[in-house]
Amino acid sequence: MPRVTSTLVFATLLAALVNASASAQETSAQGATATPAYGAQLEGFDYPYPVQRFDFTSQGENLSMAYMDVPPKAAANGRTIVLLHGKNFCGATWERTIAALSEAGYRVVAPDQIGFCASSKPERYQFSFNQLAANSRALLEKLGISRATIVGHSMGGMLAARFALAYPGTVEQLVLVNPIGLEDWQAAGVPYQSVDAAYQGELKTSFASIKAYQQKFYYHGNWKPEYDLWVAMLAGMYAGPGKERVAWNQALTSDMVFTQPVIHEFGRITAPTVLIIGGMDRTAPGANRASPEIAGRLGNYPELGRAAARTIPRATLVEFPDYGHSPQVEAPEAFHAALLRELSKGL
Repeated sequence: MPRVTSTLVFATLLAALVNASASAQETSAQGATATPAYGAQLEGFDYPYPVQRFDFTSQGENLSMAYMDVPPKAAANGRTIVLLHGKNFCGATWERTIAALSEAGYRVVAPDQIGFCASSKPERYQFSFNQLAANSRALLEKLGISRATIVGHSMGGMLAARFALAYPGTVEQLVLVNPIGLEDWQAAGVPYQSVDAAYQGELKTSFASIKAYQQKFYYHGNWKPEYDLWVAMLAGMYAGPGKERVAWNQALTSDMVFTQPVIHEFGRITAPTVLIIGGMDRTAPGANRASPEIAGRLGNYPELGRAAARTIPRATLVEFPDYGHSPQVEAPEAFHAALLRELSKGL
C-alpha cells in the first residue's frame, strides 16, 4: 500500500512538473511574440494622424518621406510648426505635442526623416544633417510653407540647428528640446565605431535593450506603462522582415550623429532660439565606448544647456530640473505649457 501511495504521489508530481513546464514554455512563447513585427517602413503601426507621402529623388535614389500635416483645430494663428524627431523616436512620438499645438491654432508638420520610421530606408545613402535639412526644406516647399518655427528633439535638435544655419530665411523661431550634440563626443575622446561594427550591434536590438537604454538615460531610472508603446514602435521594426535594412540605416545615421557636430557653429544661429532642457537627462552617444573617466564627464545636460544658451546669440533657456531626455513624453502638461508660452512671445 505505501508503494502504491508513493507511485501515485510521484505520478502526481511528475504531472505537475510537466504542466508547469508547458505553462512556462507557453509564457516564454508569449513573451517572445509580445513585440509586434512591423515592416521596414513601420507598416502595421498606427500613426495618430493621417500619413502622407513626399516622393522625390536624392543621390540617385527614389525616396519617400512620410509626414503628418495637421491643420489647426482652433482658430488659425497663421503659423506653422515643424516637428523634427530624434534618432530613437518617430513623428508619431509627437502625438500629444501635435494635439496641443493644433488646439492652440498652429498648423503642424511632422515628418519622418529618410532612414527612419515610416520613410524610405535606402541601401546606399550619404547621410548628413545638411542632406536631411535639404530634404525637409524640399518638403516645406512642396507644401507651400516659406517660413516656419522649427522644433527639434534629441537628434532632431542637431538637425534643427543645421536647418537654421543652412536656411535662416525659412526659420522664424528655433526650439531645441534636449538636443543631443551639445558636446562634441569625438573631441572629448570617445573612440570612433565603424559602420560595420555599429551594424552588428544594431542587429541585436530588442524591446528589452531599447527599454533598458531609455529607462537609464531618458527617464532617470523611472518607467511608466505608456512608454511601452514607443519602445514597441522601434522594436517592431527590428522584429519585422526588413530588420537588416533598418539596422543598416540606423548604423549609417549613428555615424552621422557622431562625426558631424553642429555645436561649433552655434554662434552663427540667427533665429530666436528656445532651449528646453530636462536636467535629469544623461544621454551621451558613444559613452559606452569611452573610458570611465571620459564617460563620467559626458551628458551633463544642466551644464551643457546653460553653455549652449550662452553661445547661441538669441537664446532663451527653459529648464526642467526633475525631467529627463523627453519632457514632452514624461511631463506633457508642463512641457506644452512652457512651449506654448515661449512660442507666443518668441517672435
